[in-house]
Amino acid sequence: MSTLDPQAPYDPQEPHDSQGRPAVDLAYHQIHRASPVANPWVRSLIGTVLLVVAMVIVAPLLWQIPVGLGYALAGESVIEGMERSLDLEDPNPVGLAYLFLVLATAIPVTWALQRGLHKLPIGLLASVAGRLRWRWMGTCFGLAIIALLATVAVSSLVPEAGGGEELAGPLNDVTTTMLHFVVVVVLLTPLQAAGEEYAFRGYITQVFGGLLSGRWGMVVAVTVPASLFALSHGAQSAPVFIDRFAFGVVAGLLVILTGGLEAGIAMHVLNNLLAFGLALAYGDMGETLNATGGTWWMIPVTLTQSLVFLSLVLWAARRQGLGTVTQRAVLVGPDSRV
Repeated sequence: MSTLDPQAPYDPQEPHDSQGRPAVDLAYHQIHRASPVANPWVRSLIGTVLLVVAMVIVAPLLWQIPVGLGYALAGESVIEGMERSLDLEDPNPVGLAYLFLVLATAIPVTWALQRGLHKLPIGLLASVAGRLRWRWMGTCFGLAIIALLATVAVSSLVPEAGGGEELAGPLNDVTTTMLHFVVVVVLLTPLQAAGEEYAFRGYITQVFGGLLSGRWGMVVAVTVPASLFALSHGAQSAPVFIDRFAFGVVAGLLVILTGGLEAGIAMHVLNNLLAFGLALAYGDMGETLNATGGTWWMIPVTLTQSLVFLSLVLWAARRQGLGTVTQRAVLVGPDSRV
């Protein structure tokens, strides 16, 4: 049974044995090295461009159709309703749902690119096991709760970070609009966070991680998605950018060191639930969605959450003997030689 030397130069033919079957022992970020297609560099470039076009242009336009139909069926002005929904400076529940569904669309988009462009099983975006490891994900959610408790504790000691002041302020009034926001946040935040993870820590990680071997492949696989993740949030101050970049780096390390997206999804989901929950209870949803300013005190708070979670996850992964490399049966899809 052949294996791929992670230090060897990239060769699209090398990851396959004499019978055309993909080799084993590929880390998560190296999975695209098992693709049987020609011109992998070109396909990686094309795939990245298609992902950006799909998420920036196609998905937003497609999701405007059901939103507009909803306003029409409710007897409201479609134009005015769409203008309100697309105003993320002062979002309403429909607009938040629209944003979350657009981001969640990254999941089927990355599936289509993985299968159609790279001829690999779509399950390999989830993990090296070829699927989401649900039991492991449950463990990660439990560990993420512990990390969030540590974050809240540290945040309360660092008022400049906003956490202590926010929790000490008066509660917002309970209104119908707030309850609608709660429904959207509870139901769609998991999909929104998973969509971002599939795009940045999934597809983009595998695209760039597969182009280089050894340590450089791992460095690129972590830093490039983390940089793009931070930049995708739009205009922001240096502390906010570094804060999001640090989050992306830790999430990227989690993906590679655990062999899947489960830990990153768990951390992202609970992080966003906490942020949106605090916004609904004490703050303002518009400010949370458009956080452009901040202080450097944000960094130790974020690092507390990320590093505590990283340590707990790696400890649990070792205890469970979690697999972090691919298996032959997973890599060989029904049409893997197409």
